[in-house]
Amino acid sequence: MEGQTNQSILVVDDEDRIRRLLRMYLEREGFVIDEAEDGETALEKAFNDDFDLILLDLMLPGMDGLDVCAEIRKQKATPIIMLTARGEETNRVEGFEAGTDDYVVKPFSPRELVHRVKAVLRRASATAFLNTTTETHNVIVFSELTIDHDAHEVRAGGQTIQLTPKEYELLHYLALSPDKVFTRETLLRDVWNYEFFGDLRTVDTHVKRLREKLNRASSVAASMITTVWGVGYKLEVPKD
Repeated sequence: MEGQTNQSILVVDDEDRIRRLLRMYLEREGFVIDEAEDGETALEKAFNDDFDLILLDLMLPGMDGLDVCAEIRKQKATPIIMLTARGEETNRVEGFEAGTDDYVVKPFSPRELVHRVKAVLRRASATAFLNTTTETHNVIVFSELTIDHDAHEVRAGGQTIQLTPKEYELLHYLALSPDKVFTRETLLRDVWNYEFFGDLRTVDTHVKRLREKLNRASSVAASMITTVWGVGYKLEVPKD
């Protein structure tokens, strides 16, 4: 074992063989593993415990992975990696629309999956964004939107907004260069980087979810994420 992380992962798959394989590789890396073999059990455990990450199979008996992911997203921003034997483009887009943070197609390399787990957990950690252990004040402030990078917290209209790691990264990236237009290709490269291989609609689905979450607290904050048709997106500062 490389070292005890104390980070907990819920592995959700109806195949016992897959669960045992993932448990073996992840426990070897020091993760604490719990299991569920169907969607209903997965939801119960996800709501009753605070897991650091959930590995969620798409094809489950009863409630499928997309529905489980969507229900979790109503209450929690726990990072989710979707596992599926179906690698078609449509399924990938559906997964991201439901709120998953990454997508792995079966059959997969267990070592690659462990790498993706660690990458998503790094993005989910507030300390992953700090370059120093000393006190800092890395805060971006707009009239209706505040991003505290040190605390990894977003507030819109005075309310704290619960974002997934990727939604946060996307918003922070745009906010670092207000009024600058970024193409979808640039956002895929810089926000998703080499760890993700997807299509441009992935950016669109994340922007849509980000706007929806911001809009619940502030329509002004939501409208700041502007579509530049035929090009991409920017975070537009409201003009007084």
